[in-house]
Amino acid sequence: MKKTLGMLISETRKQKGMTQLELAEKMGVTDKAVSKWERDLSCPDVSSLPTLAQVLDLSLDELIQGKSEKSETGNKIASLVGTILKGVALAMGVAVAVLSVLNAITPQQALPMLGLGLACLAVHAMEDRS
Repeated sequence: MKKTLGMLISETRKQKGMTQLELAEKMGVTDKAVSKWERDLSCPDVSSLPTLAQVLDLSLDELIQGKSEKSETGNKIASLVGTILKGVALAMGVAVAVLSVLNAITPQQALPMLGLGLACLAVHAMEDRS
């Protein structure tokens, strides 16, 4: 789901530890105006968007498009880590299955490999919850 301008303003302001009043003071508006922006009841004046982007440490493109490159990068990294964890889990399962069929592995040798695979799946499942 694409973030609205209001959602991006609110999220970024909170990440910076800034109150609505502090943002309003930096923008030369009231905190009620900032509240309306964040609830998508109104939008900042077009001429104030460059200042808003600067105060929130976003590019003008990020602000207008309703997304932060910083959060997009974080999402890509999280997705990559999830893929790696699932890949390791799958590799351990396949390795144990193939080595068992070939009688090249004992149950004592297989258990740590399966445990590693399960641990990777558990970490991936916990990441999905956060």
